[in-house]
Amino acid sequence: MLSRCMARTVSIIGAGRVGKTLGKRLRGLGWRIGAVVTRSKATSRAAVRAIGAGTPASRLTGDVLAAEVILLATPDDALAGVAQALARTVRKTAGNAWRGKVVLHASGALDRTVLAPLARLGASTGSLHPMQTFSGVVMPRLNGITFAIEGDPKARRAARSIAKSLGGVPVIIAGRDKPAYHATAVLVAGSGFPLIESGVRILERIGFTRRRALETLLPLTRQMLDNIERIGPRAAWTGPIARGDYAVVAKHVRALRRYPREFRQSYAALALLAGRVLSKNPAVALGRLKRALADR
Repeated sequence: MLSRCMARTVSIIGAGRVGKTLGKRLRGLGWRIGAVVTRSKATSRAAVRAIGAGTPASRLTGDVLAAEVILLATPDDALAGVAQALARTVRKTAGNAWRGKVVLHASGALDRTVLAPLARLGASTGSLHPMQTFSGVVMPRLNGITFAIEGDPKARRAARSIAKSLGGVPVIIAGRDKPAYHATAVLVAGSGFPLIESGVRILERIGFTRRRALETLLPLTRQMLDNIERIGPRAAWTGPIARGDYAVVAKHVRALRRYPREFRQSYAALALLAGRVLSKNPAVALGRLKRALADR
């Protein structure tokens, strides 16, 4: 478990969607928010207002070390640079300042090795990633959400404590598995956005208003998810491929010729994926699907 001090103090670097959400939830649980660092004074002040506490800052200084836990919620491609900058900044003032500190980043795809400059200075490093979508508009639920954690033993204990305090379910994974873990989020949730938008555009083209198109597709999507939750993907699977009605699949392919080629390509890729992971006889399903998808 974390010490009382550690469990109550956190600095946040990169207070975007994830950083603000986690900061606000932790503050509501009684955590003390230290430095809140973003790229500009305006955005750091806005982040502090959203979180409800913290000291805004637009550059990295030793002030982040007033907290025992430092959370890096920057974009993935900025993490390495931020870690290096933090190591340089604090090394100038106190070479052993990182000893005893826990540094966690919130990337889903990267592991603790991106924080190596801080680990070399004595910090405990790891990662804490909530498997949830953050829109920046709606505050997402965290209760029951999986938090993937990895890192050295002390960092894992800190990450586990944070996840549990937020109502999440901490799951330890190996650092090498993080890209595959994160790919599942993109495959399932990230792909849902363009799929629904493409469905809306097809319905708009045949005369639906945008509002009616969404009102048509969203209940369908919710029922699909409800069915999956109750009985699992394979048992809940419906549609022409599930029925073996490949003539309908060929008809869909012909209908989608009127739309940009990405529509057809996505339909074909998802049809083949369904045949591979949901069909009772993948070899037969894939053979018949390929013929239907090639229908001219």
